[in-house]
Amino acid sequence: MQISPDRIAAILRRQEEVQAQMARPDLDPAEFVQLSKDYAELEPVVRAASEVEGLRREAAELEALLADPEMKAMAQEELAGVRARLPEAEHALAVTLLPRDAADERPAMLEIRAGTGGDEAALFAGDLLRMYQRYAESRGWRVEIISASASEQGGFKEVIASVTGTGVFARLKFESGVHRVQRVPVTESGGRIHTSAATVAVLPEATEVDVQIDDKDLKIDIYRASGAGGQHVNTTDSAVRITHLPSGIVVTQQDERSQHKNKAKAMQVLRARIYEMERARAQSEQAGARKAMVGSGDRSERIRTYNFPQGRVTDHRINLTLHRLPEILEGPGLEEVIAALIAEDEAARLAQLDMAA
Repeated sequence: MQISPDRIAAILRRQEEVQAQMARPDLDPAEFVQLSKDYAELEPVVRAASEVEGLRREAAELEALLADPEMKAMAQEELAGVRARLPEAEHALAVTLLPRDAADERPAMLEIRAGTGGDEAALFAGDLLRMYQRYAESRGWRVEIISASASEQGGFKEVIASVTGTGVFARLKFESGVHRVQRVPVTESGGRIHTSAATVAVLPEATEVDVQIDDKDLKIDIYRASGAGGQHVNTTDSAVRITHLPSGIVVTQQDERSQHKNKAKAMQVLRARIYEMERARAQSEQAGARKAMVGSGDRSERIRTYNFPQGRVTDHRINLTLHRLPEILEGPGLEEVIAALIAEDEAARLAQLDMAA
């Protein structure tokens, strides 16, 4: 995608304007905070624009030297290098100019549920949780388990976690969908390969400012917790079930001893689900917005297969196959898959902009 010199000049001018406004003596704190945010968002764009402008200027100067017989050979050699670097720099600039998802910098609510496959599916859900925990650790993020329903053989029937850090949703949002595993279960004496599945949903977390919930729209039930969790579980009415009447969304929470803490965590999950519902509605109203992305984010879409006998992971949306299953499940190896998904999404959106131009 070719960025015009006028567009680059406008980007550089905009940074100067923001800098000048930030230096105003009559600036109030709220304005300063907003301008600081604008400046921070402009920085990567300005960096990329300056790189393109510098390479274009250098290319023009070297082209002028081609007319000088004494400088021609040197100019040709350097010009070839500059011309080779320019397309990559222009692509990097175009990517920084793509419309940003307002939720990209938000923390995320990660929900993993065992699907078809019984105990093996629950074990796989546990494997996925550990993969995301280790990936988060490699990026300096924090993972807090909000609620978990463990299976008898290990793993989880369902687990919900909050992931906080820089750019969490931007990197995890393409993980939503059905993850399939092919392996020989520990309990399988005949050595047959079984196929199981788990569903992953990644939702941007919302604050009370983002999603205002009226108390009259909530039906809150308090009941006695059941299942694993310690002696206190069956002796106190601490479990909470919240139903959001307008949307029909139901959230239950019983992991904490305190009814108050369970309600707070349930509201955290509820806000994220309502926020995502509104986001999905807005995106569906924008013709082609979802189609331009890698996958639809639909939880029923099969997105990835983890094949243990062959040691491979295949992402079906971008036809990416990596024979590095252990490293990917270990966590840090997942970055290669996520980076490829982000690159594919950027390429699709750039192509859409080119067609619209």
